Amino acid sequence: MEEDSLFAAPADEPLAARLRPRTLDEFVGQEQLLGPGKILRNLIEEDRISSMIFWGPPGVGKTTLAKIIANTTQSRFITFSAVTSGIKEIRQVMQEAEQSRRFGERTIVFIDEIHRFNKAQQDAFLPFVEKGSIILIGATTENPSFEVNGALLSRCKVFVLKALQKEEVVGLLKRAIRDPRGYGDKDIVITDEMLGA
Repeated sequence: MEEDSLFAAPADEPLAARLRPRTLDEFVGQEQLLGPGKILRNLIEEDRISSMIFWGPPGVGKTTLAKIIANTTQSRFITFSAVTSGIKEIRQVMQEAEQSRRFGERTIVFIDEIHRFNKAQQDAFLPFVEKGSIILIGATTENPSFEVNGALLSRCKVFVLKALQKEEVVGLLKRAIRDPRGYGDKDIVITDEMLGA
């Protein structure tokens, strides 16, 4: 029988992870791209996505949006980090994606902070983007015109994501209070005034 330890506290997921939107309808902000009839929403809903780069400040939903796209389009989702991914790892995963493509499975490769990848790392993705083995989604807080190789950038659509508005943040706070994934099962009373609404 296993004994409880003082150090074995349950590892609760952070609130942001528990409340991470799973669908476009749950996603908050970026109405200029995701509102009804807007370009990115149409591309996702019609399953006509291609390689793209999300450029915007931290906390606007770049990673979440990439995951929603993968879910909605029923694609395999792979994440790369500029800090931990070398060219050898990139090529290995690209070969797996090529194999998956031959069997009819699409792979979305998400690169957070794509601006931190060096030229050689970025070049390693290029042939696979060109022949359609992968759909690349890069996220950056830096201007991609200066930070992403021209050849790779020319094969991607760039979508500019904007900082959330005050009303959108208040809406997210209200959702956190009432959603069972957040604090919906707690007896919390917070007025609009307290939220700054």
